[in-house]
Amino acid sequence: MERLTKTVQDPILIVDDNSNNLKVLSQALRHAGWTVAIAKNGETALKQVKHTPPTLILLDVMMPGMDGFETCQKIKENPEMMDIPVIFMTALSDTVDKVKGLSIGAVDYITKPFQTEEVLARVSVHYNLRYLTKQLEEQNQFLEQRVAEKTAQLVQHEKMAALGNLVAGIAHEINNPVGFIAGNINAAQDYTQNLFYLLKLYRQELSNPSPELQEAIDDLDLEFIEEDLPKLISSMRLGVDRIRNISTSLRTFSRADTNKKTEFNLQEGIDSTLLILKYRLKANENRPAIQVVKDCGESPPLIKCYAGQLNQVIMNIVANAIDALEESNQGRSYQEIEGNPNKIFIRLEELKEKMLIRIRDNGTGMSEEVRDRIFESMFTTKSVGKGTGLGLAIARQIVEEKHGGMLTCHSQLGKGTEFVITLPLQ
Repeated sequence: MERLTKTVQDPILIVDDNSNNLKVLSQALRHAGWTVAIAKNGETALKQVKHTPPTLILLDVMMPGMDGFETCQKIKENPEMMDIPVIFMTALSDTVDKVKGLSIGAVDYITKPFQTEEVLARVSVHYNLRYLTKQLEEQNQFLEQRVAEKTAQLVQHEKMAALGNLVAGIAHEINNPVGFIAGNINAAQDYTQNLFYLLKLYRQELSNPSPELQEAIDDLDLEFIEEDLPKLISSMRLGVDRIRNISTSLRTFSRADTNKKTEFNLQEGIDSTLLILKYRLKANENRPAIQVVKDCGESPPLIKCYAGQLNQVIMNIVANAIDALEESNQGRSYQEIEGNPNKIFIRLEELKEKMLIRIRDNGTGMSEEVRDRIFESMFTTKSVGKGTGLGLAIARQIVEEKHGGMLTCHSQLGKGTEFVITLPLQ
């Protein structure tokens, strides 16, 4: 049988205390194109296997000191060496000895005196079997990883779709009572003005109210009510407008994607994301508010995209930036953070028919090792229960596979982290 590859550098190790056997086997294997290593006893063989693992071992059974059975057993007890095929060479023909050898991990027997052709054939067969087994293991590992990635992607997409539907539903439910309140505020303001006008006429015609009426007017502090009630109604109107803006932002963020890309204003997507994450940006007992510095230009061009998915990507990166800043604050006092405030910089940049979304924080940054792995599926630096390991892997897929763009990360310890989303304008 022909070898499957001629490029393998791992040698075949021949272990035999007979110099003549070593010479004959070495010459035959080298002539057939194999690299060969030799050892004259079990102890030396074990050292060589640990130092330079061979691709296969031809092992004599009858050797002084550590015999072949014990040598094979020690090899198979080591997880790093146990998969190396061992072929016993022996003059023993007793079935019991063969069973013993196979039971401790040998794959085959060659009976002395051996024929060179038989040795080459058996070596080739077992090398090919090992090679194919390793290929199958690698393919199986690759397929398992792909299945895990696809499963994670499906789970994340379902979560994103469910979140979008939930947010859109909440926004829809908010709209009805908000519209009702907004309409009634206008009517209430008109009624109030009419009532105050009527009171004014009453007071003009009834210039000398009875003591009881005057006392009631004083108790009510009518002048204060006349001054303050319009302000209350105006504040209610501002509150309603605020709720409407939140509802609009929620609808923008959860915008349902169709099977086609639609034109979308990235600035609106960024604003809606920041509004949803506003509660995490606010000051708390451990730190001042996280400052967000936006530079979106005067009128950034519309971009064709799957808006809902792109908003999810932006939210994921901004949320990670907040997490990074929270982590960088550990061990720092409130005053120290106030002196060097937490900041997130978001910038839209148009460059050669591409739109760049730059999201940068001034946290502690990442090591090169972590940075090189952040887009791996299932990789996370967060503690148990806080990270899924899905976010950035899915984010990159959305940007690159769905939008034909690119998601990159630049980070340096002590200097913060920047993610750049590059999207084609065409």
